[in-house]
Amino acid sequence: MCRILGSFAAGADRPEPAQLAAVSARQRHGGPDEHHVLSGPGWSLGCDRLAVTDPCGGRQPYRLPHLPGILAVLNGEIYNHAELRRALAARGHRFPDRCDGTVLPALYAEYGPAFAEHLDGMFAVALLDLRPGRTQLVLAVDDMGMKPLHLHHDPYDGSTRFASEIPALLAFEGVRISPREDALDTVLATRTSFSAHTALAGVDVLPPGATALVRPGAAPVVRRRGPHRARPHGGTQDVLRHEVRRLARAEVPVCAVTSGGLDSGLVTALAAEHARETDAPPLHTFHLTYRGRWPDSEAAYARSVARRARTVHHEVAVDPDELGSLLTRTVRHLGQPNADPITLSTYALFRAVRQNGFTVALAGDGADELFGGYDRMRAALVAPEGADWAGAYADALSAAPRLLREHLYTANYRAYIADTGSAADRIAQELRSAEAVGADRLTAMTAFETRWRLPAYHLRRLDHLSMAWAVEARLPFLQPSVVTHARSLPVAARTGKRALYEAGAELLPPSVLRRPKQPFTLPVAAMLAPGGPLLDLVREMLSPARLVLGGKIRADRAAKLLARHLEHPTPQAALTLWSLAVHELWTEVVQGMRIPAGCAA
Repeated sequence: MCRILGSFAAGADRPEPAQLAAVSARQRHGGPDEHHVLSGPGWSLGCDRLAVTDPCGGRQPYRLPHLPGILAVLNGEIYNHAELRRALAARGHRFPDRCDGTVLPALYAEYGPAFAEHLDGMFAVALLDLRPGRTQLVLAVDDMGMKPLHLHHDPYDGSTRFASEIPALLAFEGVRISPREDALDTVLATRTSFSAHTALAGVDVLPPGATALVRPGAAPVVRRRGPHRARPHGGTQDVLRHEVRRLARAEVPVCAVTSGGLDSGLVTALAAEHARETDAPPLHTFHLTYRGRWPDSEAAYARSVARRARTVHHEVAVDPDELGSLLTRTVRHLGQPNADPITLSTYALFRAVRQNGFTVALAGDGADELFGGYDRMRAALVAPEGADWAGAYADALSAAPRLLREHLYTANYRAYIADTGSAADRIAQELRSAEAVGADRLTAMTAFETRWRLPAYHLRRLDHLSMAWAVEARLPFLQPSVVTHARSLPVAARTGKRALYEAGAELLPPSVLRRPKQPFTLPVAAMLAPGGPLLDLVREMLSPARLVLGGKIRADRAAKLLARHLEHPTPQAALTLWSLAVHELWTEVVQGMRIPAGCAA
């Protein structure tokens, strides 16, 4: 697991070492173990390494003496690297170590840009082919988008630059960016940036399962690959058990994140089972809570899972007075606004994981998308014929429903969104189109969730905020065999996570199996109530002077929304106010990202 960076420009000079050092410095938190950058006329390739597989080997960029001119860097893990190494060795390739990424130059030499089709893992790969007459840059990310890669192409000089994180990318000289005009509406309508866009015009993210080919002086040509095939064996519990055991093997300490819900509970139970059966030390589990008395605490459920699985349980209690500084750090690390208060919880949780000596953490992300766990999915499935289920589904994704958004917007901004269209409109249209060509509603929703919502909303956040503390988050539910198995189930088995409840019947406490669904987050409505620890921060971000300067939100209506919430706190008003504040803070933070210094620390 690492942070990677690079540039590619025809006919350009060798990049300045100081510039490359500035780029690296902004994402060094994710790769504290080693740092190497190679460069030449018109190109650079670098890596900040978090040593997980073969910690004593694996120097990046990867080069093989018998393949001069092919260089590669990797962020992530290639789980089938031993199998690939054996096959490539049989073809005459030689390798200096056991590191997973060492196979990349040889794999490219054999298969060219199609090399990524042979990878099983979570990865963002950059590969430079500098051989005479073959010069090109190839970028690739895994099928589910677990490891993001951000790109900037300059149409004026034909250069392409990339980095694992947006603040690092912005430290490259010549990266021209500006906040997207629709960024505020997108955040309120979908809670984060949508599709391959980021909140910054000029910065894109490579879509899940995509390979980008960059020729000298040309724009990246992006194509989606077919999914990596894996044949699942047995039922849901058997398939998940296999993947948990595979991902629990590492040369560094491994723990599990336990929220107290079904998904993380299954991963915890199976990982603890694996530790006992292999005579490994007991599994350590981590759960985040907040000091004081707050509603919707999941701590008791998490303790119940830990007792049943016999783990060494860590209950991490964060001081609410710290939340303001946590928000600034999370916005800075993400590089764009994410309206879910879970960002603060995620950042604080992985801080505790790292401080307790763990480098790898197993987590339960992805189960809701694959096994139909969201309430919005259930509502869409029971919506009668003729009802606008797709529109209602899109509205359920929002931080602020459509009518509230339009009420808060200034006349000019409301007219702009009406003219250009909202991300919510595009989501609803995609769902309607899928149903129109014959997909059942659940399949249409699952396809949207896994292709766009999951990587943009969940996985980029998980990657950035775990790697902010140099922790590798591994996701058993998103491995190819589990994905293939989930998609093969009948609709009834993947509605409301029925298959997962059956898999957990013998593994989890009845209290966890019976409890209502609840997301891992923080109680933002209570924390924005009178005297709450987040109130002053939100008031500052939503001051009339700020909003009038921005020109998108009516300051008087935002003030009335806050006043109504303080009289009668509601989750909806709290989330809307929180989302507006996050966007305002981001617009402030992004201005400092253009200064090539250690501002992402």
